[in-house]
Amino acid sequence: MAHQVFAVDAEEIPDRGRTIVRRLDPRARILAACGFAVAVVALKSFAPLLLALAGGLVLMRLADMEPLPTLKRVAMMDGFIVFMLVLLPFTTPGETVLTVAGFPATREGFVLAAQIALKANAIVLAAMALVGTMEPVTLGHALYRLKVPENLVHLMLFTVRYIDVIHQEYQRMRLAMRARGFRPANTRHTYTSFGYLIGMMLVRALERSERILAAMKCRGFSGRLEVLDTLRYHRRDAAFAVVAALFAGALLFMEFADVAAF
Repeated sequence: MAHQVFAVDAEEIPDRGRTIVRRLDPRARILAACGFAVAVVALKSFAPLLLALAGGLVLMRLADMEPLPTLKRVAMMDGFIVFMLVLLPFTTPGETVLTVAGFPATREGFVLAAQIALKANAIVLAAMALVGTMEPVTLGHALYRLKVPENLVHLMLFTVRYIDVIHQEYQRMRLAMRARGFRPANTRHTYTSFGYLIGMMLVRALERSERILAAMKCRGFSGRLEVLDTLRYHRRDAAFAVVAALFAGALLFMEFADVAAF
């Protein structure tokens, strides 16, 4: 029986061989990103949090990421949590430092908001540098080698493969709506039309998935995707793992030893 194969040669991966971070084994990068995130989430003091943020910025530069576009993407992430950060000073009990329109804002709320903002930005910067610079297929192979459940890996690989196909289908349907004179507005008709659009997208995605499955079965698909790769763990990966572990350990030491805490 034939198998669906996702093949990759580590020596031919486009994101390797250019910078320090991109030359590292993908598995080491994923583990380092997860370890860094776990360590940062445990922090509360500002000294280690600021150091973690500096570490994320250093990783961004080591990954040769353009500062302005990268920071814009981080700012987009901040946009999702800014509402929560603004409300925290007014919803967290503690010492009142100011009053806005009759609502007291507490020092503890401001501190908590700042902690969350620093944590989120540090983790996102590190994840973008270590994981976001990988090719999607490379990420899938690395997750497979790290014993992530096969179904999740397969789902990710197929999503990456067909997300653009679904997007093209969406563009065709929007073009058809515009050709029929549809113009979005704050009306019931607009909301109903977009509801039909989403419904048709789901129906067509389901139909396409059934056609793809039938085509794969015709080619002997047995339910497993054979992942071929030549990933190798080098000395530089071991050195990076040691440095990452020491950095995470230093952050935790600063936190629990109350070094320069305020």
